[in-house]
Amino acid sequence: MAQLPISFTELLQLPQFDIQVDRAFFANSVTFGPLYSPQDEQSQSIGFNSCTLESDHYICIRQQNETTNQAEVIIIDLKNNNTVVRRPIKADSAILHWNRQIIALKAQQRTLQIFDLAGKAKLKSASMNEDVVYWKWFSETSIGLITETAVYHWDIFDPTAASPSKAFERNNNLEGMQIINYRVSDDGSWMCVIGIGQQQGRVAGSMQLYSKARGVSQAIEGHAAAFGTIRLEGATMDTKLFTFAVRTTTGAKLHVVEIDHQPGNVQFVKKNVDVYFPPEAPNDFPVSMQISAKYSVIFLVTKYGFIHLYDLETGTCIYMNRISSDTIFVTAPDSESTGILGINRKGQVLHVAVNETAIVPYLLQSPANGELAYKLASRAGLPGAENLYQQRFDSLIHSHQYVDAARVAANSPRGFLRTPKTIEMFKQLPAQPGQLSLILQYFGMLLDKGTLNKVESIELVRPVLGQGRKHLLEKWMSENKLEASEELGDIVRPYDLKLALTIYINGNCPQKVVAALAELGEFDQILPYVQRVGYTPDFTVLLQHIARVNPEKAAELATALAKDPSGSLIDFNRVVDIFQSLGMVQQATAFLLDVLAGNREDQGDLQTRLLEMNLMHAPQVADAIFGNEMFSHYDKKKIAALCEQAGLYTRALEHNDDPATIKRIIVHTDKFTEEWLVNYFGALTVDLSFECLDEMLKTNIRQNLQIVIRIAQKYSDLLGPLRIISLLEKYRTAEGLYFYLGSIVNVSEDKDVTFKYIEAATRMGQLTEVERVCRESNFYDPEKVKNFLKEAQLSEQLPLIIVCDRHNFVHDLILYLYKNQQFQSIEIYVQRINPGRTPAVIAGLLDVDCDEKIIRDLLASVSPVSVPIDELVAEVESRNRLKLLLPFLEATAQTGQQQQAVYNALAKIYIDSNNDPEKFLTANDSYDTLIVGKYCEKRDPGLAYIAYRKGGNDLELIEVTNENNMFKAQARYVLERADSGLWEFVLADSNLHRRSLIDAVIANAVPESTSPEHVSVAVKAFVDQDLPAELIEMLEKIILEPSPFSDNMTLQNLLMLTAAKADKGRVMGYIHQLSGYDPEDIAAACIELGMYDEAFEIFKKENNHLAAASVLVDHIVSIDRAQEYADRVDLPEVWSKVAKAQLDGLRVSDSIDSYLRAGDPSNFAEVVEIATSAGKDEELVKYLRMARKTLREPAVDTALAFSFARLDQLPELEEFLRSPNVADVEASGDKAYKEGYHEAAKIFYTSISNWAKLATTLVHLNEYQAAVECARKASNIKVWKQVHEACVEKKEFRLAQICGLNLIVHAEELQSLVRKYEYNGYFDELISLLEAGLGLERAHMGMFTELGIALSKYHPERVHEHLKLFWTRINIPKMITACTEAHLWPELIFLYAHYDEWDNAALAMMERSSDAWEHHSFKDTIVKVANLEIYYRALTFYRSEHPTLLTDLLAALTPRIDVNRVVSIFQKSDDIPLIKTFLISVQHQNKRAVNQAIHDILIEEEDYKTLRDSVEAYDNYDAPELAQRLERHHLVFFRQIAANIWRKNKRWQKSIELSKQDKLYKDAIETAAISGKQEIVEELLRYFVDIGSRECYVGMLYSCYDLIRPDVVLEVSWRNGLQDFTMPFMINMLAEQFSTIATLKKDNEERKAREATQQKEDDNTPILGGSRLMLTQGPVPMSGSPTPYAQANGIAPQATGFRGF
Repeated sequence: MAQLPISFTELLQLPQFDIQVDRAFFANSVTFGPLYSPQDEQSQSIGFNSCTLESDHYICIRQQNETTNQAEVIIIDLKNNNTVVRRPIKADSAILHWNRQIIALKAQQRTLQIFDLAGKAKLKSASMNEDVVYWKWFSETSIGLITETAVYHWDIFDPTAASPSKAFERNNNLEGMQIINYRVSDDGSWMCVIGIGQQQGRVAGSMQLYSKARGVSQAIEGHAAAFGTIRLEGATMDTKLFTFAVRTTTGAKLHVVEIDHQPGNVQFVKKNVDVYFPPEAPNDFPVSMQISAKYSVIFLVTKYGFIHLYDLETGTCIYMNRISSDTIFVTAPDSESTGILGINRKGQVLHVAVNETAIVPYLLQSPANGELAYKLASRAGLPGAENLYQQRFDSLIHSHQYVDAARVAANSPRGFLRTPKTIEMFKQLPAQPGQLSLILQYFGMLLDKGTLNKVESIELVRPVLGQGRKHLLEKWMSENKLEASEELGDIVRPYDLKLALTIYINGNCPQKVVAALAELGEFDQILPYVQRVGYTPDFTVLLQHIARVNPEKAAELATALAKDPSGSLIDFNRVVDIFQSLGMVQQATAFLLDVLAGNREDQGDLQTRLLEMNLMHAPQVADAIFGNEMFSHYDKKKIAALCEQAGLYTRALEHNDDPATIKRIIVHTDKFTEEWLVNYFGALTVDLSFECLDEMLKTNIRQNLQIVIRIAQKYSDLLGPLRIISLLEKYRTAEGLYFYLGSIVNVSEDKDVTFKYIEAATRMGQLTEVERVCRESNFYDPEKVKNFLKEAQLSEQLPLIIVCDRHNFVHDLILYLYKNQQFQSIEIYVQRINPGRTPAVIAGLLDVDCDEKIIRDLLASVSPVSVPIDELVAEVESRNRLKLLLPFLEATAQTGQQQQAVYNALAKIYIDSNNDPEKFLTANDSYDTLIVGKYCEKRDPGLAYIAYRKGGNDLELIEVTNENNMFKAQARYVLERADSGLWEFVLADSNLHRRSLIDAVIANAVPESTSPEHVSVAVKAFVDQDLPAELIEMLEKIILEPSPFSDNMTLQNLLMLTAAKADKGRVMGYIHQLSGYDPEDIAAACIELGMYDEAFEIFKKENNHLAAASVLVDHIVSIDRAQEYADRVDLPEVWSKVAKAQLDGLRVSDSIDSYLRAGDPSNFAEVVEIATSAGKDEELVKYLRMARKTLREPAVDTALAFSFARLDQLPELEEFLRSPNVADVEASGDKAYKEGYHEAAKIFYTSISNWAKLATTLVHLNEYQAAVECARKASNIKVWKQVHEACVEKKEFRLAQICGLNLIVHAEELQSLVRKYEYNGYFDELISLLEAGLGLERAHMGMFTELGIALSKYHPERVHEHLKLFWTRINIPKMITACTEAHLWPELIFLYAHYDEWDNAALAMMERSSDAWEHHSFKDTIVKVANLEIYYRALTFYRSEHPTLLTDLLAALTPRIDVNRVVSIFQKSDDIPLIKTFLISVQHQNKRAVNQAIHDILIEEEDYKTLRDSVEAYDNYDAPELAQRLERHHLVFFRQIAANIWRKNKRWQKSIELSKQDKLYKDAIETAAISGKQEIVEELLRYFVDIGSRECYVGMLYSCYDLIRPDVVLEVSWRNGLQDFTMPFMINMLAEQFSTIATLKKDNEERKAREATQQKEDDNTPILGGSRLMLTQGPVPMSGSPTPYAQANGIAPQATGFRGF
């Protein structure tokens, strides 16, 4: 059967990606939009409005995520292995760009936004003034938008197009129509809007065709349309066509018409053809149309899934068939223009394309389609019509219709007639009179058709260039009409080098391109080109050539080569050699600076060369290089010497480490900058630094002292201050010491440094600096400094005063000053320097027995604020001179001073003098009560009590009152203080005086007090200290005796609580005696202490019956007593309390009676629970009926209903359920079901129509038919499972299948169902169930897979048929496992092949070759495998089992295998002859292993001709080894080949010896001539003379003419009598010699003439240049001062920090 003209492929199924199918789309309808509802779209995502396909790159779907319930957009990349991207985007519509991740979103029908998903950027946004009803991408840059009134275009990438622009207005014929498509021609000049709608019971199509150039629209009836172009035969330009299809009540037509006809072009005849629709599809109509530009074929898709293929030029129907049982609602052309993609409403993504190998043979089956097949094959280059073209070509040639024959050859499919033979034929044919030659006409046809091939291009260019029409060649190259090649470039090169360069580039001839670029001087283009094409020329030779022509370009090229990202392409040393040899120092420097920027250690020699070069020619440049610190690996010793010679002393020091050299250079401080020299010392050792400093001071101390001081200052820590001081003292420079130490004294912690500085500053007269250091420094020996300052006898004693003050030498200072009668200095000290030292000064003056008047005057002169009074008082008091301070203290107090020391001293003075101390202590608040009280304890305890009481000094007061038996005062103080901590202290067990204090408190303090707070604190203190007896005693005194606190509730409560804890017998009496206590609190306390009768008595006294009953029930736990109490008071709340207690005691009947007497249903939940558990259903019914009178609680009604069920009162239950109630019927039914009351459960579920649970219940009642019906109504998976399991268990397989069909559509339930059937052994029933499920609309992959697995287990003979039918819907990996386990090898290989598991398929064929191997199938499979190792396993397999087919297999694998490895495999097994044909076919790769294997075979076969050709054509082999083998061969032909091999490898002697051995003298002569070595030639010449071969002698003279010295020839000929044979050689030699001499003579004469002319011009030229004026001449370089880098002005370029000179 012939193949179909189309290829049909299912690319994927959208439901596999969790995308819901839109069942509402096209259901029972013939239109798109009118029957589409937004509600359906929320749950179903594959439909016209939610799924878009703009191209064959992306599918875009909008849907509601079932998991997150959020809107999302799903993008499937068809070109990237169907990658799925999910984005949380909420929009009304989303369309994706043709080939870029740019998405257009529409929200609320008017808001438009464009996003670049790859770049994560928002491109554009706009808001429309009216709803957009349809939109799509009509080009790679623009979107078309259609509203109710107009059509808009929006260029997304045009920054000026901020919003859509109106293209044209909509026609009235589209009013009320649903827009389903919008088409725009490729040039954008024509647009077509397509809509459909219901009219008279059918779907009518309306279109609006708009011309942009004319600005007019035309209304057309049609359903689908498209624009296309075609090149008609004989036309000079393409013809634009508009094609559309329409189905009316009278029939269906396809129209093809021309638009925008161009004058002079061939006129296209309008085509109208019928579109066939089957009789069973009366409502079918076209829905989409696409045109293949590659084939000029129209693809027409209809609503019912039919596809029609029409030829665009003739309108002929090529093919029609149905490709989908569901509507294909969207289509798009594929990117290669071979077919279309479409999506149907089941989510299948389908691809339909032209079958290139079958369409032409398919058309040729019908003779009527012969011409169509002929044109289609020519137009698209399709196979199948070669015989037809060949016959027509031969026929035209024989009938002398050469022009037509040329046209046939030019249009032949795939150019099979465009051969060199055809060109030669046309060259030989005669031209017609008045016409161009036939070959030129042929070439013209080829140019009109497209690009010429290599041979055609060469044949055309030769005559064109010969005629001087180069412009035609340029035109054809710009139009890409010629195929570029090296031969074509060689032809063009003599005429136009630039054009030849273009050809070389296009023809990928890198060697020729580089040569052309160099010849054109475009050097900067060479490196980018060779890097781009991967070609590596000899850059050294190329650079040397460029350097001579253009030095700057050479430097740039060298730098680029060195910095190539893949590694340097040139040797750096070789580049420098080239530049230096040409005197290009500047270029060499620039190059080295670039390439040595990385400062690598292995480039040290180059760094040395760079610096050496510049130190010798341009020291300034070298200095700049040093300054940039670019290098560190050069030869520093060598460079240092060069720097010193060049006068760069700074760099010389930097590179020197010889101490003697350093000291020799460094004394020239005027040659260095001060800053640099200071920094340089940082790199020297300490010892060397001192040696250098000493040398500098010794050489010129006046010049170098300042810099030495700076160095010493900077490196003081490193060098050591003491050594520096020693060095400076060595040269007795006090100035140097002062300035050096002044810089470090502030940071130094060395005491000697500070002392030396003080000493130096004193000697320099810098007393201000001495004063500052003494005041601020903490690092000097104060004793040493003090003694130095005392000995120095300074005129100003301030430094000494500061030292003594800071280091507490005040006493010595006062003695020194007093001794020297410097009272003014003492006053200055206490007044200005440190008044805080006044106490020590006064103490010192008192110690030297100074006059009191002087002391008083001194005190009077000091501000009291700055004097530490307490220290002053202590110093004076320690010397028993306190009264001396009385005037100072009183004066200080009068100033308002608040220092306690002042008033403490006054208090002591008043106490000692008995000057009314009580008044002072009582009235004054500024003294320290602790100090004064302690001072008074031994003198007067009463005064101490006053002081302590005033200051609140509790402990001191308690101590002094205890010691002096002052308990009344202590009790009053403690009560007044009201401090809990103080009470705790005095009432502690450790207090020996506690009893005395308690007696005083009870007897005196409390009765005297009128403050409730004070009493309350005292009571709390007694409670806290656990003194119940004392507390009761105190409280009875307060409460039972008349007092202000007798009716205090708090105290009464406290009394009763205390008695309850300490003396319970008193409590009952207090209950009857007192009435002011809090009954609730006291009762609660009694209950807590277990005094339940007292608590009951309190509640009873207060008529709190509920609380009293609670005590009886909860604490006394006497239900009978509580029931008696309830009878007596007869209150509902009491009955409720008693009922709860009875219920808790499980006296259910009594409890229900009590609840009934109380009329209380509030505790219904607990009553129901306990009564139900106790089985008291009848009593419970009574209680619940009472409760329903006041409550409408679901729990009450539910319990009542369930009680009826438990009592089996089913009629009452039915009546109750029919009456109004709020019972939870479902919960009651669940409970009844759980406890086995299935009849009651049936009543419950029936009453609420709960089919799911009712079905389960009916299963337990064995009512299976009814259970199935209920399950169908419930439509619940769990119910179906339960009913299904019951039916299977009872072997009701018919009903089980009904249930199973509703289960297997859910993939998650399928596995458990299969296991159930298999466990019970119902295999055929399982297969029957799965087969029945395949026809379901919701059939999924799992069903097809499980059926396949079941068949593999139980009916393996049916597996292959099942796989062929349904392989696209099977989980192939799972099925592979099943087939493997079942040993179904052909089926396994079938699955591997359809799952693209070619590796496993090939392995399976080899492993199970007896069952599964077939050569052609294996060959088709092996070329698709990914694991290269399988190739070699296949070769081993074929070698073992099918050696005769090895050649065929290797032919298929040749592009994919490693030839060397193949040879190795067969060499190991010694089977190389098996693959001889293969080896010959791959020998063009010139691989060593292949060549050697072929050589082995040919040597073994003694095929010397083929071996000679192989050796000459391919050179990749071990030449010495092969030659050695061949020279031992018994055949001379092989030895001759060996000689040729030695010659190719320049082993001249070896080759010649071998040739002489076999007397192959001609080969020996050729070898000697090729060698170019005189000694070899002369040796062979003498050999021929020795053996007497005169012919060979003459042949040597002819072949090696240039290599033989004439003297040797004369000698040999004279010695051997060969003058006659030598004479022709001598004649020719003498003729050449004469000609050469004549030429030299002529050149010499011409040179002398030129020199004479030049000398004359020089004599007339001024000495200083060509100009007579110095102004115009400019500076002239002097011979004694060569200019660096050959600068014209004699000034070397200066380093600026930038590279490049």
